[in-house]
Order: sequence, then structure tokens, then C-alpha cells
Amino acid sequence: MRKRITALFLTAAVALAGCSSGNNSQQNSQPAETTTAQQMTEAKAESEVETEAGENQASYDEVKEADVIIVGAGGAGLSAAIAAADEGAESIIVVEKLGKTGGSLNFTSGSMSGAETVIQELDGIEDTKESYIEDIMSNGAGLGNRELIEIYVDEDVDAIEWLWNHGLSGYTFSEQNGLKSVFAPEHQLYSVERTYKPKAKDPANYKSAVHEILDKEIAGYDNITIDYYTEVTELLGNDKGQVLTAVGYNSDSKKTVCYQAKKGIIMATGGYSGNPEMMGRYAKHGDKYLIGGADSADGKGIRIMQTVGAAVDQDKLSYIPTFPMGLEYSQGKGAIGDVYMWKAGGIYVNQEGKRFVNETLDEVVPRETALEEQTDAVQYNIFTDKIIEDLKAANAAFMWEYYYEPEEGIGHKLIQSADSLEELAGIIGVPADALSETVEAYNAAVEAGGTDEFGRDFSGTPTAYSVAVNKIEGEKYYAVPIKALVVMTLGGVTVNKDMQVVNEDGDAIPGLYAAGEVVGGIWGKFVSGGTGVMGPVVFGRISGRNVVNLELAEGQAVEKASFVLDSALFEKKEASAESYDMSGIKDGTYEAVVDGQNGDMTVQVVVADGKIAEVNVLSNHETENIAAPALEKVPAAIVENNSPDVDGVTGATLTSGRIREAVKECLEQAK
Repeated sequence: MRKRITALFLTAAVALAGCSSGNNSQQNSQPAETTTAQQMTEAKAESEVETEAGENQASYDEVKEADVIIVGAGGAGLSAAIAAADEGAESIIVVEKLGKTGGSLNFTSGSMSGAETVIQELDGIEDTKESYIEDIMSNGAGLGNRELIEIYVDEDVDAIEWLWNHGLSGYTFSEQNGLKSVFAPEHQLYSVERTYKPKAKDPANYKSAVHEILDKEIAGYDNITIDYYTEVTELLGNDKGQVLTAVGYNSDSKKTVCYQAKKGIIMATGGYSGNPEMMGRYAKHGDKYLIGGADSADGKGIRIMQTVGAAVDQDKLSYIPTFPMGLEYSQGKGAIGDVYMWKAGGIYVNQEGKRFVNETLDEVVPRETALEEQTDAVQYNIFTDKIIEDLKAANAAFMWEYYYEPEEGIGHKLIQSADSLEELAGIIGVPADALSETVEAYNAAVEAGGTDEFGRDFSGTPTAYSVAVNKIEGEKYYAVPIKALVVMTLGGVTVNKDMQVVNEDGDAIPGLYAAGEVVGGIWGKFVSGGTGVMGPVVFGRISGRNVVNLELAEGQAVEKASFVLDSALFEKKEASAESYDMSGIKDGTYEAVVDGQNGDMTVQVVVADGKIAEVNVLSNHETENIAAPALEKVPAAIVENNSPDVDGVTGATLTSGRIREAVKECLEQAK
């Protein structure tokens, strides 16, 4: 039965025992659903009275209570909420700091994987869970948690069947040889076709079919509430050693909210792939990686749990898998978009002008790790007109023809060309003599045939990674920078098989669960295809069941862990530029066009009485479900502050920046 539970909006002192810093013992009595203004005033006054310990009780603008509190509305959080509701939780609050659900599912097409699934059965493909387990262990360099991987592989079958029965069966899949079960070349290949690529039915709002299905299902539960624009900043323990209280700040209402759970809190806050400072701290060139996901994936959730005792393996924070094929479409942001010219004879050189890897190697991990070691994690694909022609002739130029060749393509501006290697070297900033020596050695290897020092084969035998053999020579030389791209991280808090967060002694912290990318050490050093989507779904379902069904134990006094992430990794950078000078602007209506995500953005500014009266985004080609909050909030904030220097919307910083840039151009016209 789906039961409607009214959310409680109370002042701090009404639920003082649970939501206070001075006394965090769990409150057993249910407070009234409504309070009079006089009661609220008296409660607030009482909350400000000093306790016997001489400390002031914390004061909150609102207090909300539910059976289960879930922090994060990505794949793990949404799956946990549904599972908890199905297990009998009467009230569930999902706290989400953005204005939308989905988390990293907003940035991926959502490839899934699984063995012995209903999809493989329909395709007539024989597979075993044991084979899937071994592939995941092997792909993770043998460093994964076998117990959790075995649990995942077993539970994954039911999760995929649940999705199938809740709408996935009606989706269109990207197929190979007429089958939905495919090999995925963007990852290390599995030994069996067990990757599934369903396409979202509403591509304007969803990139992932899994996200689309979860959203639709969540909408059918009256006892699940999602609090948007609310970032949890603190977890609190009570005098029973239980963590049942979360404190958050709503950036929309400007209110501090205290959330009190009866059964437990599930942290599903994601990883740190959007935090260059943190990645740079734990990976050699991590701060140079292109961010391919949400900038809201900042890793704060890990630190918040450490303050109540969560264990984190520091070594595993360096487990940051990358794609050696990142197209930088905006500063620091990227997507999978290699030119693939090396398939027809092109080469990769590093910032020093030297080759460093077999470009045509059919294994992803060696190419990935080789790029991570190069200066600034960047490589330049060097090629010629003949190589472009041969790649097209082999029908292997999809990325080039889609992202690069068209003037409106997001990678077109990255193409550099020159009449000589020396000129090209100067343009891309690599030593000319080194680049010339590299190309001479490569061309000699092509003439000699066989294989070169990196193991690249020049026999001319066609493969999926080599469609033509060419020297680097011609009348026109080209270069395109390709960078290491990160979409997920593999470090995080430590959990047990029940998804309970454990302390540094290995003991479960009562009331605290975690699921999704915020959990570390599951997959090993590298990720297997489809686990980035199905892992959060599976472990979210497990945590949702367990938070309802496992007995809420008592534990030792809550203390922070001995290792806690440096708070400096999460500090907001101060703007270096001074506030925009608004003096001298003239009344009128002005328009400006700036580069957008998939095309131009046109913004109109109306100036009246020397102030910004209106900001209208007349047209844009942003990704709708990601950009919507910025398109709504940033123009309003600019008008309210009479300045383009306003904060961007978390999760939509690129769109926010484009709007501000266009407004500044309009204001320059007004001067």
C-alpha cells in the first residue's frame, strides 16, 4: 500500500531532541503535524536557552522527520527510495542539492550490463554470473572487493528484470547483429555480449533510459518526497551512537533544514569527478582531467561521513578511471569524442612532441594509463589530408564528421592546421625538432613494415582499430588535442555487505548507509562497462531494503575518523575579477549571441532607468534537463542584483557562464 505522509515543517525546538547539536538523542514521540504561531515562537525561544552543559541548542528554520532520509537523487538514491517504500517505509525524504534528479545519469547514455539476464535470454546468448564476476575482477586489475562484486552480479539480474518489467522492454536499443546484447568498445570488452544500450524516449529531458524509468516510478509513490536545491552539510550522531540526523541548506528558500530519520540515513551523494582539486591531490595530473559529468560531483559527501567516523582507504582515492578520448568543448569540460585518425595512420604525441603508446592497441586500460602519465594529461592527434580520406573511405570517420568537420561541430574549433610540421609544432606548442624526429621515426617504421617499438602493426591487416596504413606526410598537416576524460571515481567510504558504512575498526555505524559512487573499493582500479549505471541501482536497492528491515542497533559514541579529507578541497574559489562596472549604461534593448552547448545562445537585455530591467534567453541549444535551472534562475538573479556578477547554478555552471557572458556583451553595447 502506498500511504500518504504529510511532510512536517517545524521550527527547531519542536523536535529539539533529534535536531540539535546539544542533545542528539533519538526522539520517540511523534510531534503534532501543525503548531500555532505562539507555539512556534515559544519553541524557538526555548531552543535558544542554554543547556546544562552551557552550550546553545542549534536553531533550524525547519525540521522534517521521516522513516528514511536519502541524500542524493541519482540512480542509487532513487533506487533506494523505491526499495525502501516497497519494504514498508511509510515516509521517505530524498534530499537533492540540484533542481533535478539523475545525478551522473544526466551525463551518460546509460549503458547497462548483466549476466544471465532476461535480455540475454531473449537474444539466445549463454552467459554465466561466474564469468561476469571474473571479468569485473580482471578489468579492475584484481583490486576489487570480490564479496561485493558477487553480491552485485547476483542482485543485478533482479534489478534488470525489474527495469524490464517497469518499462525497459518497450525501449529501443542500440543493436549489434540484430541483438540487444552487445560488446561496448568504449570499455574493456567483456568475454560475452552482456552490455545493453537502451535509448531514452524523451531525449530532451533524459540521456539515460534507466533515469527515465526511475523518475516515472518515483512519481507514483505518495510517500516519497524530494527536497530540491538542498545540500546536506552535516551529519549528527546521537547519544546512542546512531547517525539519524542530517542538516542541510536550501539555496532556494535560504533556509537551514534539519532532517530526522527514524530508521536510517542513506548517503548517495556521488563521487568527486567534478572536483579537480581533489582529483589532483590523489592522481598525478588529476587536476588536468576533463570533467565529463556533473560539477556537483564534488566528493563532499565522503568528508561529511568521515566526520561521523566513516572509514576511507586513502590509497583507493587515486582510483580514477579515465577515457583516453576526451574532446574539450568548454574550458575543463569534455565528452567522449576522439577524432580516431590513428585508425588510418595518424599518431599521438605528448606535450614534448613524442609518441608514448601504441595508438591502435585494442585494450583501453594501457592507453588510458599512458595518457594519464603525460604532461597535463593531453595528447595531440597528428594526421594529414590523406589520412582523413582513408578514414572516410573505411566508414570509420563518424566522430570526425559529427563533432569536428562541420563548422558548427563542438570540436571544430580544436582543429589546428599548417603547411609544415615545424609550423604545426609552433601552433600547438610542442618542440618542433622533437615532433620532426618523431614523425621521421614513425614514417621509417611504416616503410619497414612489421611492428614498431610500441607494438603498432604496419602489416596492413585490417582490424577494428586499424583501417589503413599511412605515413605522416602531405601538403597539409593537422593536430587535434585529446585529453584524459573522467566521468566517475572509484574511491570513497567503506561499507559492509549490507551497505552499512563502517568505521576504521570495521564496525557498522548504526543508522548510516551508503550506495553508489560515494562508496569506495568495490570495482578495483578500473571500471567495467555498465557497472557505473547498474552498480548504483543494485546497491541502492540493497541499502533501501536493509535500512527498513535491519534492526537499528546502538553503538559507541560518534567520533570523526582519524583521516578526514582536507576541507580546502571543497572551498569555493573567489572570483578574481572585480564586479562589473554598471556606470554609464544607456536605456534600450540589446541582444548578444554567444557559443552554446550545441549551438548559439541568444540573450536579450532590457535597460530602463539605468538599470537591468529584463534578461531574456531568446534561443539556446543547451541540454534541456541540465540547463533548465540556470536558464530560469540566472536571468532573475542578474535583474535582482542589477549585475551580471551573480553565482551560477550548481550542476549548470557552463550555461550560467554563457548567460553572464552574453549579458556583459549586451551591457557593453549599452555603454
